[in-house]
This record gives sequence, structure tokens and C-alpha cells, in this order.
Amino acid sequence: MAGIRVIAGKAKGRKLQMVPGIDVRPIGDRVKESLFNIIGADIREARLLDLFAGTGSVGIEALSRGAARVVFIDENRKAIETIRKNLEHTRLQEVADVEQRDAFQFLRYKPMIDPFDYIYVAPPQYKGMWLKGVRAVDDNVAWLNPDAWVIAQIDPDEYEEMELRFLVEFDQRQYGKTLLVFYEWPGM
Repeated sequence: MAGIRVIAGKAKGRKLQMVPGIDVRPIGDRVKESLFNIIGADIREARLLDLFAGTGSVGIEALSRGAARVVFIDENRKAIETIRKNLEHTRLQEVADVEQRDAFQFLRYKPMIDPFDYIYVAPPQYKGMWLKGVRAVDDNVAWLNPDAWVIAQIDPDEYEEMELRFLVEFDQRQYGKTLLVFYEWPGM
């Protein structure tokens, strides 16, 4: 991928750095634009958890479009350094928290912060980690506000239906080799 950029909002047009030396699959501009068209104006003042954040592209786009706060989680040190550089470059670091942590351990604990309106799950491909990530949120729905969405970004070949206690899949959108799977907690 040649490069990634912020598509809209106060940081529109700013190019983001890639994570050096590791295999990350940042969301393409077309997919990212479609994602935020689906979310629409609801991103304003929302709280987003960007799991397996990589470059931070999704969370930074949310902040640029008016999200109140984004928490970026990645266990790779180079990814964390890249997210911090991208936040500085876009001047959005004041409304972001960046933590070098294992996403599954992070989700296991009771939230010590306000719950989220959106949780974005985009782990490394072909390892079943997206299933584990969505299940981890389902096991601890205290991370979610009422009407929250959990969105998984995967390769379409990875998709499989899964039994969940609280979350329900309500939509899928495919863009080439990227599939976005949307979940909500209808009981809230």
C-alpha cells in the first residue's frame, strides 16, 4: 500500500506513517471512507476503542471527524511509536490515549474508564484473532455504551458465524479483500 491519509475533518489530507518492519494491513481509503459514511455524524462526540491499532488510521480518522476520545491499543512497540507520531503529525494527541498492551488482556478486566460507542477490531489476518476479539467484547459488555457497535475488519475468507451471548451481527460490507462485520447489543 503506497500510503494512508486522513480523509476528512480537521486533519484532512495529512499523510500517516506506516509501521516499519512489521506486517500491518491498514484500512484502505475506500474502505475507511465507506466505514465513516456508515457511522455518519454519530462519530461526533463518540468514544472509540481501536484494538490492534497498527498505524492508528481508524482512530485518527474518528478524531479528525470529531470523536470525543479514542483509546489505541496495540502490543507492538513499533506500532505504538507510529501511532504517537501520527497523532502528533495530525495534532490530535490531546484527545487520545495510546497503550502498549495485549488487547485480550485489556478487555478481560472491568473498565476503569468510560465505556465506548464503537470498538474497532482489526487484528492480524488468518489467525482467528478477530473471533477471539469479538468474543472478548461479548464476554465483557461493560466496555460498551447502550447502542454501541463492535466492528471487525477481516479478509472475507476469514469470516465465520459465531455464537455470542450478547452481541448480534447486524450487517456486513465487503470492499474487495476487506470485509467489515458489524455487531450491536440489542438488549441494551
